[in-house]
Amino acid sequence: MPEQNFLAERFEADRARLRGVAYRMLGSLPEAEDAVQEAWLRLSRNGADGVDNLSSWLTTVTSRVCLDMLRGRKARREDALDGGPEPSVSGEDAIERETILADSVGLALLVVLRALSPAERIAFVLHDLFDLPFDEIAPIVERTPEAARQLASRARRRVRGGEALDATQTAQKSVVDAFLLASRTGDLAGLMAVLAPDVVVRSDVLGGGGQVRELRGAAKVANFYNGLAQTARTALVDGEIGAVVAPLGQMTRVLDFRVENGRIVEIFVAGDPERLASVEVSLV
Repeated sequence: MPEQNFLAERFEADRARLRGVAYRMLGSLPEAEDAVQEAWLRLSRNGADGVDNLSSWLTTVTSRVCLDMLRGRKARREDALDGGPEPSVSGEDAIERETILADSVGLALLVVLRALSPAERIAFVLHDLFDLPFDEIAPIVERTPEAARQLASRARRRVRGGEALDATQTAQKSVVDAFLLASRTGDLAGLMAVLAPDVVVRSDVLGGGGQVRELRGAAKVANFYNGLAQTARTALVDGEIGAVVAPLGQMTRVLDFRVENGRIVEIFVAGDPERLASVEVSLV
């Protein structure tokens, strides 16, 4: 069998795995496919002479391509586009493929991964999600093995939400969880149960142009959110219980809640690009 055909077969056997690695690093299916394709181009151009483990070599090359893409994205501030990140796919088939992939990873995890530095993200994904040892991760992120271990450790603390919630945060989380569940399932009575009668929603995105708009009263707020929060997830937002809206894992809104006596008295919805680019999100 000609070497090029052999390499193509070996690459195709690894393509799905490489796409999964790249997607977790980049959070975008088209970008992940571009990274994997670049790995194939390098393999077909340079061959596999001297490569003992082709699967490992492809993982390393794909990861380095992803790291370069993440660094370039950060430099261009693509995550702070006006109005929030644009959908990364187009067409029904592409959207369905990315939706399935995002669901398999977990929307909340994708949101947190996007908030990590490029090197932290690479180290965490390769070690914690794909069991790559730190002595193999180190040259990819251009660190020593110990420094790569520290990168993954910092990322892990963010992903796992850091320290345990205190009693107040636990109580607030139960209220926010109930609100999001009722909203997601269209449970109007459930929404009314967790909203204070004079609840107010303030938002910098409802009216556009950066103007803050308001919605007042439990009935109006409940009707507005009824069936709405399909991609919202509870999270620690800058250390406080809140929620993020993240279709396909791409954060477009942050919700801050004020809870008193077991009911929500205020919600602030932020979609300002600077706010989204600077917010620190952890899982709870």
